Amino acid sequence: MKLDESLFQLPGIRHGLRFYVTGASPCPYLPGQIERKGFTHLTQDNPDALHDQLSRAGFRRSQGVAYRPACPTCNACRSVRVDVPQFVPSKNQKRVIRANQDLVRRPVEARATRDYFRLLKAYLNSRHDGGGMSDMAYREFCAMVNDSPVQTLLFEYRIGDAEDAPLAAVSLTDVLRDGFSMVYTFFDPTLRRRSLGTYMILDHIQHAAELGLPHLYLGYWIKNSEKMDYKRRFQPLEVLEGGRWRPLENDE
Repeated sequence: MKLDESLFQLPGIRHGLRFYVTGASPCPYLPGQIERKGFTHLTQDNPDALHDQLSRAGFRRSQGVAYRPACPTCNACRSVRVDVPQFVPSKNQKRVIRANQDLVRRPVEARATRDYFRLLKAYLNSRHDGGGMSDMAYREFCAMVNDSPVQTLLFEYRIGDAEDAPLAAVSLTDVLRDGFSMVYTFFDPTLRRRSLGTYMILDHIQHAAELGLPHLYLGYWIKNSEKMDYKRRFQPLEVLEGGRWRPLENDE
């Protein structure tokens, strides 16, 4: 279905883009709400530049499209990003970093493998059983990882230096001009004490700082959703409001 493009006339977005809207479906985060997404295709001239613009305007990428919420009765989803230069880990976050000092991060080409898929399925079965991705087939996983028209990497985290060291965690990450955008992460659910979800965010912040990149995009934050509220822990956090990024206040 064609979407009213006036909803997406935001500063910095290329004119002439065609936006569409998905059908209505139950919101996976807020009970009783209906979810719809507006999206446009990235498979056109200079997709990396377009992806940069849309990311700064609050869009996320899924395969070859960029999307953002277009819900008819709710605006709870708010785009957030970490202010990398100003970030200082908390005491608890420092403990998480110390607990994972033996992990080795490797950036590799974004290509699906059976090893990655097995880790994903173990993660989904443990952490998100019955969720929207729990019945994902290998072909669908290949599409999620491989079908990117923009600069995308897999950051794999292994326990040790060897190339065949045990695989602990993986992040599918887009590389933007002003930072990283974490598309999807998954990890070994038996390694609970490591807090690997938190660690991968902290490690991306550190890596962005090393490269002089000012932002880490974390997607959408929802105040009243337990699944999404963890993002508030990575302060200072910026929220997109009215086309501008501003600090997320503690009392929000």
